[in-house]
Amino acid sequence: MNNPDRVPSAVAPAIEVRLDGWLRQFGPKSRESVDADSVDQLIDTLEERYPRLRFKLRDETGHLRRYVRVFLDGKDVSTSTGVSTPLSGVRVVDILHSIAGG
Repeated sequence: MNNPDRVPSAVAPAIEVRLDGWLRQFGPKSRESVDADSVDQLIDTLEERYPRLRFKLRDETGHLRRYVRVFLDGKDVSTSTGVSTPLSGVRVVDILHSIAGG
């Protein structure tokens, strides 16, 4: 997960991250700019900045929680490549917390 030796890409612009209303109570209240090369690194950065987000997005093994959806420029990668998805060329990441009910 955290890699202290990781150096963000110098040429890639910061990625805009948007959290849904429920997740904003644990993280940024509005949009956040993050430099990261993968979804995993992006979540690491968010968790470093906002410790209350820890375990809200990923489980103890580092995988996305099944009720969390990650969209890269509108494309859902939650169930395909998940946290290992590279962010090359991505401009906006939306992270949503599913609501279940019955």
